[in-house]
Amino acid sequence: MRISELARLSGLSLHRIRRYADAGLLIAERAHGAYREFDAQAVRDARFIVMGRDIGFSLPELAELLPRYRARTLTINEMVERLQGRIVAVDALIAEQQTLRARLVEHIHWFEHRRAQPRAPEPTTPFQRAPKRRPRP
Repeated sequence: MRISELARLSGLSLHRIRRYADAGLLIAERAHGAYREFDAQAVRDARFIVMGRDIGFSLPELAELLPRYRARTLTINEMVERLQGRIVAVDALIAEQQTLRARLVEHIHWFEHRRAQPRAPEPTTPFQRAPKRRPRP
């Protein structure tokens, strides 16, 4: 099948299909006129990539998993383990963002406290200013 058919069946854009094929994630044969020709396995691979990207797997991680997915040796237990690893990573990111949020709230409170305090008026004439101190020798 041509790239446009793979795009229609997989939901990927032509640009992404080309990118994934150039990276070796999708396998294509070159037909006459140098057109890429994809087989039915490419549709399954593309859907696997879409699912993997949707849940946060990187392209290198997917490149590692795809050969075993194609060979049907990637087990459910391994996928569950990988997904649990993703959950751990997401939880770490959430904790990091919550810490950042708490710091932002602290800064807001500090600024609001400063805004609420009355400030002494600035002196308007040189005679009202405090004398400058000379540095000691």
